[in-house]
Amino acid sequence: MTKWITKIMVLGVVAVLFGQCTDRTDEAAQFFLKGNVQLKKREYREAIRYYTEALEKKPDFADAFNNRGLAKFRNDDREGALADYTQAIQADPDFGAAYLNRAEARLETGDAAGSLADLQRIEADYRDSTFFQTRLGDTYVRLNNPAQAQVAYDRALQLDPTNVEALTNRGALYYNQKAYEQAEADIRRALQLNPKQDAALNNLSLLLARREQYAEALTYVNQALTVQAGQPYYVNNKAYLLLMLNRDAEALPLLQQSLRRDDQNAWAHRNLGLYYLRQKQPDKALPELRRAEQLDPSVDQLYYYLGQAEQASGNQAAACEAWRRGDIAGDESARTARAKNCG
Repeated sequence: MTKWITKIMVLGVVAVLFGQCTDRTDEAAQFFLKGNVQLKKREYREAIRYYTEALEKKPDFADAFNNRGLAKFRNDDREGALADYTQAIQADPDFGAAYLNRAEARLETGDAAGSLADLQRIEADYRDSTFFQTRLGDTYVRLNNPAQAQVAYDRALQLDPTNVEALTNRGALYYNQKAYEQAEADIRRALQLNPKQDAALNNLSLLLARREQYAEALTYVNQALTVQAGQPYYVNNKAYLLLMLNRDAEALPLLQQSLRRDDQNAWAHRNLGLYYLRQKQPDKALPELRRAEQLDPSVDQLYYYLGQAEQASGNQAAACEAWRRGDIAGDESARTARAKNCG
């Protein structure tokens, strides 16, 4: 399988208020409104251009910084978005939506602690926002605090039971805690509300794969890829399913594609190692499996496959050690292999 995916949201501000207007502030407002039109149309480069024009007319225009950050974020410019949100906050230190958006940008750029600090800054005003609680849950997940994440997601769904992102992300949390029934309930509810929720489609494929329903799982990950073509985790998940369906030749280019897009994905390295194991090439499998261990030793069945590769390479002692580590981590396949092969 692959990494379980959460879905993010970003809050936009599309209103503008000025006190006493001048020619330049009036021009800034017009450019800002044009940017909002393009933002709604998902024409992000055009939106950025108009917001930039607005800022040339009014350099302290906090709303324009915030919305330009939003356009950059949606155009996959995380660092640019982060800089604009910070500028919005500098222009207006009480701009709650900018803090909320910067929290997401920080989360996406690996600064979970900074994200939490931003959220705590606005908690008094936003605690009853389902969007705020969802983002707070996401942040606690990244900080490896599942108990607090659960509280936040539960609160988000109390505030709005139709919050698809909260359902998707709470489902991910349940899955990682091996609460599979609750995970499936959340993910199917999310898909009832939005059948094109790509993260939910991908995650349902993982649930089905866990039950060895690989063909059905493949249909869902394919749907996810129609929404988010080339997403590296979805591509990796598809490759894994193809391996399980004995379609190894189709799986290899997908694994290579996934790793070209994100070479830090431990699951993709594990799956490439599995591919080489299936091709009876343990010398190529071992480096991939060891790389997966360096990146994330909690990856499912990693030590089981690592033990298989060590055994196939003629190193029984290393195989038993890998299975021992897997046994300690709760991997049933590693436990069985250890009992069978290591006395």
